[in-house]
Amino acid sequence: MAHRPILAALVVVLLLAAGPTPAADPLVISMWGGNWKDTVEKVIAKPFTAKTGIPVEFEVGGTLDRLAKARVAKAAPLVDITFTVYTIAYRPDQVKMDITKWADLWDPQLKGKVGMPDFDPSHIITISALLEGGDERSWQKGQERLKRLKPNIAAFFSTDARSQDLMKTGEAPVQVMLSINAFHLIEQGLPVKVVNPTDRPGIVGIDTMAIMAGTKKSDAAHQFIDLALSREIQEQLVLTFKAGPTNLKAAVPAKLRGQPGVFTTPAEWKERGYIMDDETRAKTLPAWKEWFNATIVAK
Repeated sequence: MAHRPILAALVVVLLLAAGPTPAADPLVISMWGGNWKDTVEKVIAKPFTAKTGIPVEFEVGGTLDRLAKARVAKAAPLVDITFTVYTIAYRPDQVKMDITKWADLWDPQLKGKVGMPDFDPSHIITISALLEGGDERSWQKGQERLKRLKPNIAAFFSTDARSQDLMKTGEAPVQVMLSINAFHLIEQGLPVKVVNPTDRPGIVGIDTMAIMAGTKKSDAAHQFIDLALSREIQEQLVLTFKAGPTNLKAAVPAKLRGQPGVFTTPAEWKERGYIMDDETRAKTLPAWKEWFNATIVAK
């Protein structure tokens, strides 16, 4: 993401068995795969097991699939471990223009080049509204603008893996993309530029940690969360994910300060990010998705 990121929620689901189980039974963490799972396993899960003796297992998948499973498994704590941000990322080797702001996504030069998530349109809907003088509460103001973006859209994606594949193959060399994923591609050697949009701030989503009532592994879950939020672990997550820490006591290297999605003080949250109203998003997301799928995703 960028100084003006759209931040999407990082959903990590802790699935804890409902019945009494031995302490050595594994804590099963449901989250995205790829670099997300690899990082959480290395940075948090392994030290957790070393400290507690409790093994950790992972169930990976897309956000909506995992949330659906969590609703079925009623003793399933939802755990969000770090922050992340959506912004514009693109491949300069495949795009002739310099992209510097959100409004550039509508440039005719990007016809058939833009990719974006279809499972949660709240970010692009809010950006469109902001560009038309509205916000998430008056999102209808951005509807006509968003319709005008359709010729530029090459593909939609439902998972991080698909997003990254579309960037690698060049099918969608410009994306409304998670900053963490963009930095991951850069580390893999792909020529990707992460934009700090200059016209509107990025939309920041704040991840949380929660433990569902009814679990018999509450103590283990709390220990895992405490470790994830510790200064030492947060500093490792900052380095690996290139994202700002949840624990503000965690040190952030100078080279990362100011990068998309890296906020280090309360002032930076206000200056560099737009925090969507949670209640509005929760109540309106079904309507947003219905309209987006019928009007933008549909051919």
